[in-house]
Amino acid sequence: MSQSDPPPLARPEPVAAEPVAAEPRWLSGPEQEAWLPLAVLMSRLPAALDKQLQTDSGISHFEYTVLAQLSGRADRTLRMSALAELAGGSLSRLSHLVTRLERRGWIRREPCPDDGRYTNAVLTDDGHAKVASAAPGHVDAVRTLVIDALSPADLRQLRDLGHRILDRLGPDGLWPPPDRDAE
Repeated sequence: MSQSDPPPLARPEPVAAEPVAAEPRWLSGPEQEAWLPLAVLMSRLPAALDKQLQTDSGISHFEYTVLAQLSGRADRTLRMSALAELAGGSLSRLSHLVTRLERRGWIRREPCPDDGRYTNAVLTDDGHAKVASAAPGHVDAVRTLVIDALSPADLRQLRDLGHRILDRLGPDGLWPPPDRDAE
C-alpha cells in the first residue's frame, strides 16, 4: 500500500492460525504421589540389581537378563528379536552384547530353522552354568529389595498392576507369558 492509499476500512482477514494443541492432562496431586516413586523406582532398582550382579558375578543386569531368558526356554533358544524385546533392549544393543557373550563362550548364534531370515541366540552349557551361579545372589537381592518389603496381598496387587500396565504397552507376542491364564 502506498502512502496515498487510504487505510482499509475493514479488518484484514486473519491469517489461518495453527491448530491449538489440547491442554495436557496434567497429573493431579494423588497421581503425582503415585507416579513419582514409581519413576524413581524404575531407575534405582535396575541400578541396585546391576551393582549386585557386577559385584558378585562380574556381569551386568542386562547380561543376566539375556542369559536368564534363554535359560528359561526348554531348548535354551530364542530369536534375537524376541530376546531383545524380552530383555528390554534394542536389537542393536543385544547384537553387541551377544558378540561379547559369544567370545566368553556363553551364547552362540544359529540361523533360525523355521525361517532362515532370522537368527537365534542359543545358551551354551557354559552360559547356563554362569547364569545358574549368578542366580542365587540375584534372587537374594530381589527378595531383599522388593519381595520382603511387601505382604502377600501387596504382591498380588503388584502382580495385577504390573499386568495391567504391561497390557497397556501393547501386544508384542511375548506378553503375557503363555501360562499367565493359569494364575
